[in-house]
Amino acid sequence: ATLLLSRCLLKMVKGNIVVPEDILSFCCNGLQGSTSPPRAQEPGEQEEVPGAMASPSPTRNPTEVQMSQLVLPCHTNHRGELSTGQLLKWIDTAACLSAERHAGCPCVTASMDDIYFEHTISVGQVVNIKAKVNRAFNSSMEVGIQVSYEDLCSGKHCSICKAYATFVAQGPSGSKVKLKPLTPQTEEEKIEYSIAAERRRMRLVHKDTLKDLLTRSPRETELETRDGSAAVPAEKTRVESVELVLPPHANHQGNTFGGQIMAWMENVATIAASRLCHAHPTLQAIEMFHFRGPSQVGDRLVLKAIVNNAFKNRWVPAVGCPHPTLPVALCTLTPSSLLPSMEVGVCAEAYGQEMSISRRHINSAFMTFVVLDQGGRPCNLPMVAPEPGDGERRYREASARKKIRLDRKYVISCKQTEVPLSVPWDQSNKVYLSYNNVSALKTLVAKANWVLAREKEKVRMYTLEEDKFLSFRIEMSVRIAAGQAFSLLSDLRRRHEWDSHYASAELVQQVDNDDMIYHVVSQTLSHENKPQDFVILASRRKPCSKGDPYVVAFRSVTLPTHPASAGFTRGETVCSGFCIWPESEEMSKVAYYNQATPGYLNYVTTNVAGLSSNFCATFKACEKFLLKNKEDLIVRLQNL
Repeated sequence: ATLLLSRCLLKMVKGNIVVPEDILSFCCNGLQGSTSPPRAQEPGEQEEVPGAMASPSPTRNPTEVQMSQLVLPCHTNHRGELSTGQLLKWIDTAACLSAERHAGCPCVTASMDDIYFEHTISVGQVVNIKAKVNRAFNSSMEVGIQVSYEDLCSGKHCSICKAYATFVAQGPSGSKVKLKPLTPQTEEEKIEYSIAAERRRMRLVHKDTLKDLLTRSPRETELETRDGSAAVPAEKTRVESVELVLPPHANHQGNTFGGQIMAWMENVATIAASRLCHAHPTLQAIEMFHFRGPSQVGDRLVLKAIVNNAFKNRWVPAVGCPHPTLPVALCTLTPSSLLPSMEVGVCAEAYGQEMSISRRHINSAFMTFVVLDQGGRPCNLPMVAPEPGDGERRYREASARKKIRLDRKYVISCKQTEVPLSVPWDQSNKVYLSYNNVSALKTLVAKANWVLAREKEKVRMYTLEEDKFLSFRIEMSVRIAAGQAFSLLSDLRRRHEWDSHYASAELVQQVDNDDMIYHVVSQTLSHENKPQDFVILASRRKPCSKGDPYVVAFRSVTLPTHPASAGFTRGETVCSGFCIWPESEEMSKVAYYNQATPGYLNYVTTNVAGLSSNFCATFKACEKFLLKNKEDLIVRLQNL
């Protein structure tokens, strides 16, 4: 009926016939989905809001922003796939809106962590972006972004990437604004909130990690040679392009939109990559980068790009692993990182006038491209011949960054159930192993399904069954300052004084002030009737802000200096450690967590049904150890 009325209305309008008001009203209501005239609203009754306009549920994060974009031909490249530059614009827009929703004032993009693109998106599909603030620090905040695509015909949903961006709140004159704290509500939000502090710490040491790896890399092995392939001079891939910043390129603050700068950078990087391979490359990943300063409408942005290095997959599969020095799990978890690829360095500089000589450095980024044939198989790439001087420096740094990317993606991006228990430790991955160690414990702490198994002598034991892990939490309140308990419990060399399962713990490497590696010998005998030993990375963290606990996290690693020996059965721990919350100046809640696998420490997997006397006695011994040594610790600290 609505359709017929609409057609009649159209004919009457074309014929300049006056339409009665009641017919017009009924027809318009019909077009809006109503099949009956609107009824009068009862007193006190709230008007019903259609589904898409309904207010968010009370449990929804107030900073959450959702964006859905239909991919049109104008958004795509020559292959009919969504341009990565356009996707970066949408990501930055959604993240900025989320940040400003929390800050209540303008925010600018400060940095973006690594982004790994898992799939391409085609014309006609929908990009769904969800952004929300994970944690607010003083004037900066971390925004988590999840991107997926939706095929409207099949109903299929697929993840594209996950990103973390840092935004800074700015006042009217550009001064920094102190942010209000964020209170996480759900289990997922509590996990992201807790781990955000670790990601922030990792960002701050990223440059030092690269410098350290470069100083330790042998120079003679860095300039690769490949038989039968002609080297392409890196200079032939150089691109320089200028863009005039116009009002459509600026955000609501008048600064050049961060997403627009990213899109321009992706454009020149793609051209540089194409000049090396003479094909159409696919952007695989974007390295962590930082915005160093703003630009405004009227600025000229000079964008430069050059291929720094090209990597060939020379690893031959052996016993299921394409790299002889990497665990099989690494090779099966991150195959995209092992494809032939190239790194393109790109930077953006700004100047205000056409004849201006001085330029402001706005941003630098490193983008990894791969080339795929029509069947989606990787193509080999020609060798790059770097220029002497800066070209060789960029070549070496690209090799170091590739190693760091591989380590970071392997250690950080994998699910906890997929990471091997003992990961090889070295200087290049020390930051990411430390991150994984602490974040795994914080994730365990934030779980919501802990079940109280038993309480005895003020010691409470909780259990958590999840996937293939059985986790334990044992806690009690102790009359000791949290900082003192943290200092005493973070030194594994004293663990044997209260834990009868420890025979000894030797400090084999002091990584830094927060990370140590120990060789631990256990009193517990294995099924081979031999004592167990462990190589354990201990990572300690003081609270990042009020309400955070002191953290001491443990996980197994492997060291070439301490291989498994015939006299011991090498044991492994996936995740364990202490969290200490101050309850007052003299009282602390001390909690020990252990995520156990069936083969880890017999005393952990026995007496699962309840709190054994062994567990209780061990934790009571821990309390006595803390009370006995806190006075000595105070004296030592005063004498420092």
